[in-house]
Amino acid sequence: MKDLLKTNCFDVQETMIIVGSCLKSMQPESYKELEKISSNIYDVCLEKEHLNMVVTKIIGMIARGKIKNLIFATVDKSPHCVQLHYVIKELENAIDISNINIVNYVATNDKLVLIPLEVISLSKNLSKLKEKIDNN
Repeated sequence: MKDLLKTNCFDVQETMIIVGSCLKSMQPESYKELEKISSNIYDVCLEKEHLNMVVTKIIGMIARGKIKNLIFATVDKSPHCVQLHYVIKELENAIDISNINIVNYVATNDKLVLIPLEVISLSKNLSKLKEKIDNN
């Protein structure tokens, strides 16, 4: 596993997996599942680093044109790690990522759970989330 912010922007492959740095120790079986997808795994701790630094770094990596698949994976229920999933919208606002397949997972009970973009969007919009709950 490589430190995302210490990695050269040119040192990327077609599939890039970005994980919260605690995922490997907290959810080891989930981490092994990710390794089966690609060994090109980067970690970052959003308790330590600011989201804007992470976004800027990923933009630089994507700009090199090699990345075709971008996977984000974090432990579930972390108020810091959840920000990693918000990177997608920031990337969309900055550059064209329509040619990149983006997937999001959270790890819970040592299993990867696929998280749709709609869920990520709702998690940032508490009033809409409340509205959904009230209507159920």
